[in-house]
Amino acid sequence: MTAAILLYVLHFSYLGIFVVVFAESGFLLGFFLPGDSLLFTAGLLSSQAIFNIWILVPLIVIGAILGDSFGYYMGNKLGPKIFVRKDSFFFKQENVEKTNHFYEKYGVKTIILARFVPIVRTFAPIFAGVGGMKYSTFLSYNVIGGFLWGAGVTLAGFFLGRAFPGIEHYVTYIIILIILVSFVPILLEYFKKRKA
Repeated sequence: MTAAILLYVLHFSYLGIFVVVFAESGFLLGFFLPGDSLLFTAGLLSSQAIFNIWILVPLIVIGAILGDSFGYYMGNKLGPKIFVRKDSFFFKQENVEKTNHFYEKYGVKTIILARFVPIVRTFAPIFAGVGGMKYSTFLSYNVIGGFLWGAGVTLAGFFLGRAFPGIEHYVTYIIILIILVSFVPILLEYFKKRKA
């Protein structure tokens, strides 16, 4: 999987990264894309001068903000029609329920917090649109979340690469760790629900 992410990043470069971030942030079928690991890997590659960090970070932040805005627009215009579909390979009602529960727990802060939770990241802006959240409110949280996630994860990879020369040889283990950590909130929620 790591090799595939690296090949993808190298092959499509800045445009590919922008498209993946945009799609994962607000395009309904984007939930399976490798968001956190892609950003971290791109940041790590920037530390090796493969990407320019000053181009990469703004591009990722803009892609994340525009992606969420697109998701909001889809939710606002298509509304409940999106969520009455039957389960398929790409669409699961369970993902809708997870996002709904997240909203109930965190309210508008979900737009920021969801950035750091796989699957919920994709559905949160769509839910904001369906729920009729005021766009100006949504946009302010969207910009904050897009910056914290897009810049934060990418710069973490960049600074780690700078602090530990040769760390790119361990990128597989780092990405596995990122994936495991990003699923911790979902697992905690699952066990909490099971216990209840």
